[in-house]
Amino acid sequence: MRAEDALAQGIQPKRGGTLASIVNPEPPILHVGINNQAPTLIVGGKIFQGLLRYDPQLKPMPELAKSWEISPDGLEYTFHLQENVKFHDGKPMTADDVVFSIMKFHMEVSPRARGVFARIKDGVAVNPTTAKFVLSEPFEPFILMFDNTVSAIVPKHLFDGQDYRQAPAVQKPIGTGPFKFAEWQRGNFIRLERFEEYWKPGQPYLDAIIYRVVPDSQSRRLALESGQVQLTQSNDIEPFDVPQMRARPNLEVKTTGWEYMGPLMWMDFNHRVKPLDDVRVRRAMTMAVNRDFIAQRLWFGIGKPATGPFHSATRFYDASAKAPAYNVEAAKKLLDEAGLKPNAQGVRFTIKHLSLPYGEVFTRLGEFLRQSFRQVGVDLQLESVDVGTWSQRTANWEFDTTINYLYQYGDPTLGVERSYVSTNIKKILFSNVAGYENPKVDELFKQARDAADPKVRQQAFSEVQKILVEDVPLLWLMEMSFPTIYDKKLNNVITSGSGVHASFDDVFMA
Repeated sequence: MRAEDALAQGIQPKRGGTLASIVNPEPPILHVGINNQAPTLIVGGKIFQGLLRYDPQLKPMPELAKSWEISPDGLEYTFHLQENVKFHDGKPMTADDVVFSIMKFHMEVSPRARGVFARIKDGVAVNPTTAKFVLSEPFEPFILMFDNTVSAIVPKHLFDGQDYRQAPAVQKPIGTGPFKFAEWQRGNFIRLERFEEYWKPGQPYLDAIIYRVVPDSQSRRLALESGQVQLTQSNDIEPFDVPQMRARPNLEVKTTGWEYMGPLMWMDFNHRVKPLDDVRVRRAMTMAVNRDFIAQRLWFGIGKPATGPFHSATRFYDASAKAPAYNVEAAKKLLDEAGLKPNAQGVRFTIKHLSLPYGEVFTRLGEFLRQSFRQVGVDLQLESVDVGTWSQRTANWEFDTTINYLYQYGDPTLGVERSYVSTNIKKILFSNVAGYENPKVDELFKQARDAADPKVRQQAFSEVQKILVEDVPLLWLMEMSFPTIYDKKLNNVITSGSGVHASFDDVFMA
């Protein structure tokens, strides 16, 4: 519900109050773009803004751009900016900052944005409140690139000419959002305060937002139940605790607000490690896992079983392309065919599994996968590490298998392609760390990327989905959805397709 919607229902927004929330795990930094992990995006989304935001159907809506035009040939995008927008240091935000953010900052720091923005032939500030980008060729999903989590507008005067990753503003972020960075006691809390010169008159309504760092899952649940915090999101509350939260009369539980992200969870197979380079082994391991059990019994229905490489909410999803179904006996036969006979202990081969350190449910997932693979003679040895070590080892390909989930951002070119094309086999987190290569897949993703006609794109994407479910480069597990749980006295918590990543300028306490 936006502020105007609240007014229409006779609910008068109230100014004042401090919102207490949780951030888990603690982000390494708060600067969106420099770091794009979920905790950074949630907190940083209050500090930074994009040109646009998106509704649950991924329709663009105004944010820092009050209006925009796309030329009939699909090459020119002109954004007309809101007036009187200031950064938190008091300097005005102009089209120069917009062009710098797109053409230089995100081109340098964001591997995913770089591939899209490289298509921009020219970016100019027509005047202080008008920015125009000219593409080298039409690119249909370009308009989906301007959310605050993807292309946050940053102050040119604090970054231009510097090492973007080491600039002082990285540690004390300055954006145009309704809340400015105030204090960070590592391991304890992050405090954001109302920006009094925010460009929307009378907003934000809240005085401040405090994100508490609470590593223990049961302590997070207690903080919510006792009213110490009024809002939790993402992985804060374990899925098995959500039914109890739904039963509490003062709490609201929502699983909407992830439409823009479309998160899909999978097991990464490192194709450099034998026998994971054998498609028969990957298919067998896929057939050994009951994905319905994961969705219903581990995540308690918060999400649904994955059917393949595309989230069903992502454009060009093809329901006819399905990964191998759960079938233990067929899995055993495939492993036999691959020449992997069980030894006297019933073990065909042993691999290590790097657990994702994002909460108790992922520990339970690791145990379930170990039991599932044991049925077919695969010994999965679990490794537990902290978030930093997991990120480093995954990026450096130092794993046999691991769990990951990536956002698909509404269009396969923006959020799916990066995990499968050979040009993105890099030692960078959230790239093709599995090392999967298929020239036909590369070709089809390029066809879809370059085509301006949605029908041509659908044809290419359907074909690529059919190839991928045959090759099973990854073990797709679940289309994720995360619970946002909040005290019912809070209003306007979920107002867009990016949910809790939004600016919260409309949030108020009744």
